[in-house]
Amino acid sequence: MAYEHAIVLTGSIGTGKSTVSKMLQERGFELIDADTIAKEILPLHVKEVRTLFGEGVIVDETIDRKALGAIIFNDKNEREKLNALMRPLIREEILKRSEVLEQKGKPYIIDIPLYYESEGYDCKVVVVVYAPVEVQRKRLMLRENFTKEEAQKRIDAQISIEEKKILADFLINNSFDRAFLQSEIEKFIHYVRGRYADCKI
Repeated sequence: MAYEHAIVLTGSIGTGKSTVSKMLQERGFELIDADTIAKEILPLHVKEVRTLFGEGVIVDETIDRKALGAIIFNDKNEREKLNALMRPLIREEILKRSEVLEQKGKPYIIDIPLYYESEGYDCKVVVVVYAPVEVQRKRLMLRENFTKEEAQKRIDAQISIEEKKILADFLINNSFDRAFLQSEIEKFIHYVRGRYADCKI
């Protein structure tokens, strides 16, 4: 059965989900990463992207991700056009990879940044990586060299982290330092071992 052992890892931009997924891989979890899949799939759809967004996002027959990003983060309708193209393709590939991992009979992670914004995943456990908005904004300004307004625009393009926090089956708080995050990871490992009796993580 698809997603029987799947644990969804989600959050919002700037909450540190990539750091958490890396730490979980180091602890032995296998990972399916929706962002990686999106980066693999998008270049295969130059024709569709050109039709949707015009020549301005195409350079030498490749998609200019920065130009595309500028469009979709400034206009919700444009963002939905890209989502309508990409989400079914990403979901199909995640399902394929999930079916392979299910054969091993042990819990694994599916990193889906926009899990709550998407549909079609019948997963029983959803883990949210949490950091408050002011921390998200600060991280984006440092990491991406965004202005405060640019950072906020990226944050506002997603369901608020406070809403996701309420919906989570398990919360990993990444608001503080690495040592605190490590303690949160240990709590999560304990949770997984309690839920999956045969878990060897």
